[in-house]
Formats: sequence, C-alpha cells, structure tokens
Amino acid sequence: MKARSLLAVCIMVAALPVMGQEGPLLKEGQVDADALVDALAPKPPVRTRSLRIVRDDVGTPAVSPKQAKAHLLITFDTNSANLTPAAKQALDVVAQAMSSERLAAARFAIEGHADPRGLAAANMKLSQLRAESVRDYLAGNAHIDRARLDAVGKGDSELMNKAVPSAPENRRVTLVNLSR
Repeated sequence: MKARSLLAVCIMVAALPVMGQEGPLLKEGQVDADALVDALAPKPPVRTRSLRIVRDDVGTPAVSPKQAKAHLLITFDTNSANLTPAAKQALDVVAQAMSSERLAAARFAIEGHADPRGLAAANMKLSQLRAESVRDYLAGNAHIDRARLDAVGKGDSELMNKAVPSAPENRRVTLVNLSR
C-alpha cells in the first residue's frame, strides 16, 4: 500500500509545472495584453523546506524566483531588422501590457534571437539589430520610456527548438522583466 501511495505522489509531482519552465511561444496573432502582464509580472518567492537556507526580507526561507519572461515570434523582413506590419500590431499589444499598472515601473531586456543558419558573427549582429528595432518601435511609436528597455542580441546561442535549428521559434524576441 505504501508503494502505491508513493507512486501516486511521484506521479502528481511529475505533473506539476516545472519551475522556471520556458513557457509558450506567442505568435503575433496570439499576443494578448493580459496574458503578457501575467507572464511578465514578478512572481512571489517560492517557500521551501530545503536544507539550504536562503532568507527573504522578513527572515523566512525562500527560493529566489526566476525572472519573468515571455517569448514572442516577432517577424522581420528576411535577413533584416525591419518589422513587418503584423509585428508592429503585436508590439502595440506589448506596449499596452508594459503600460499596465503592474508593469509600469518595470525595466525590460529585449533579447533578439537568431537561428544558426549563416555565420555566428552575422547572427549576433542581426539579433542585436532586431532587438534594437523592437526597442526603437516601443519607444518611438508606443511611447515606452527608452530607459526601461535594454536591447540585447543573443545570436544563435539560445535555441528554443534544438531539434530543428531552422525552426521559426529560434528567430524570436524574448522580453525579460529585469525588476525584482
């Protein structure tokens, strides 16, 4: 009987979401301001009964939360940093989320990612230019304070789909809330 109970507990724990799981990739037509606010708002610390003791500001054991992030499939013209009209519509929704009460004071990293086709140096430059293009659009067209936005090119170093290197999800923008 104990073995069955232990097996049931193991199955339930395995079914729980993995902490720090990357989360879904939002395509341009799927971007929703409320969902973005939920994905990008800082999460409260997870309390644990571990042997390693980490204290929060009130002295109770806590585990530091992962940075809140959202992956967006923002499209660009081929081999360029020019945003497509669909990308601009999606970024208007991103700006709406960034202007929400829960995120209005937050700072964000805009990470540009590329697939591994082409030279690594070219992919790094292109991903940086794409991150800057998103930052410039949010600051210029959506009036998000530029000081809240850091553009970071990641090149092809963080593939989301390693099984299919040329997959579109490897050419994405990731928003990371830098506030804690």
